[in-house]
Amino acid sequence: MYSKKIIAFLKKNNASVNDFVRIKKGGQIFNGTLLNRPDYLKQETLILKLESGYNIGVNLRNVDEIIVVKKAGKIKEKPAKKLKLKKGFISVLHTGGTIASKVDYRTGGVVSRFSPEELIGMFPKLQKYGPINSVFMGNMFSDDMRFEHYRKMAEFIKKEINNGSRGIIITHGTDTLAYSSAALSFILENVPVPVILAGAQRSSDRPSSDAEMNLVCAAKFIRNSEFRGVCVCMHDSMNDDACAIFQGVNVKKLHSSRRDAFKQINDDLIAIVEYMDDDITFFKEYEKKKEAKGKFEVLPKMEPKVAILKIHTNMFAEQFAFYREKKYKGLIIEGTGLGHCPITRMDSTTAEHAKIRLEIEALILGGCTVAMCSQTINGRVNMNVYSPGRDLINMGVISAETMTSETAFAKLAWLIANYPKNVEELMAKDLRGEIKKRVIK
Repeated sequence: MYSKKIIAFLKKNNASVNDFVRIKKGGQIFNGTLLNRPDYLKQETLILKLESGYNIGVNLRNVDEIIVVKKAGKIKEKPAKKLKLKKGFISVLHTGGTIASKVDYRTGGVVSRFSPEELIGMFPKLQKYGPINSVFMGNMFSDDMRFEHYRKMAEFIKKEINNGSRGIIITHGTDTLAYSSAALSFILENVPVPVILAGAQRSSDRPSSDAEMNLVCAAKFIRNSEFRGVCVCMHDSMNDDACAIFQGVNVKKLHSSRRDAFKQINDDLIAIVEYMDDDITFFKEYEKKKEAKGKFEVLPKMEPKVAILKIHTNMFAEQFAFYREKKYKGLIIEGTGLGHCPITRMDSTTAEHAKIRLEIEALILGGCTVAMCSQTINGRVNMNVYSPGRDLINMGVISAETMTSETAFAKLAWLIANYPKNVEELMAKDLRGEIKKRVIK
């Protein structure tokens, strides 16, 4: 809420929240919808949503004039026309977030739209690839994801498949999307349809939003391909012309804000989906629906006491001791280069490294499975090249081969929970395309 001083100023100028106003200040002119002030903003600032979709703050100090261009009207929405669900539908399962949100520029408020009718109203191009069944699974914000959320997603996916869905789209925040896609890749065994995670790097109140294109291309891929398995659909470039289909394992977010933030690591893309037409270009062999082998099963158990430890300079033994003391069952070490960490005492300066070696040994002897991946983006772990790496192998550290830390983490947690007697064997085995014999890039 605004302060008494700002409320008095607005009242004097016959202006109210939600009005479209023009503010003149120091020779500058700002046009936009007057929004309520967020509680965390303590300054005497007016908040405007510009016609571009961006919000700005205009300090009340030295404001020359505020003119009401248009008074706010009441919001009237026509009820969405009820859609009839038909055989061969596409399921869109929502975790909340911006991809299925609608902004009213008069209020600045974001309203979520999750029913099939509302989703088609927001993204009318979807109906070309429908029918659509849109389901809200619950607010599962990207940064707050836990293993329990993966279990819940898997239950919804299984239900939709059993009801006849030809493919699943999961709307998901981008920050931890790579963890979720990896986890679901292992949880869903012999999944008979495509399960596609799609997100939005730009929120739906911005003209540059990528939400519609990512969602439409995901639906197009389901409709026009025979692919089965878990994958990710996001922008292929900064242009609005095509989306890339990434394999659910070994995909990584490499930029905080670009629309083409996601890249396939150590492998080719599955496909490129053109936005303006129905062309799909495949780049490698893929599992097809008609080639499904084995029974579709959902194995949602994940061992909660698994973690990732990033190697850096000037480490201490206590950083490794934590996982032993807290009785962790699995640890992914994100090592340097080919898969190394500081375990060699070379002089008095590196005396701490001998202690680190002892802690890793104690951790493994205590029953914790320790696997090594590289903190480099591309390439393979190979601990046989240098003596410290060979020492780690002799201590019992497992190579994560070409896996990203996200994938290695999800796989280890899943294996410990479901195949506790075969963790070391299966960690080294390619189960979902996560380990590559040959590194592509």
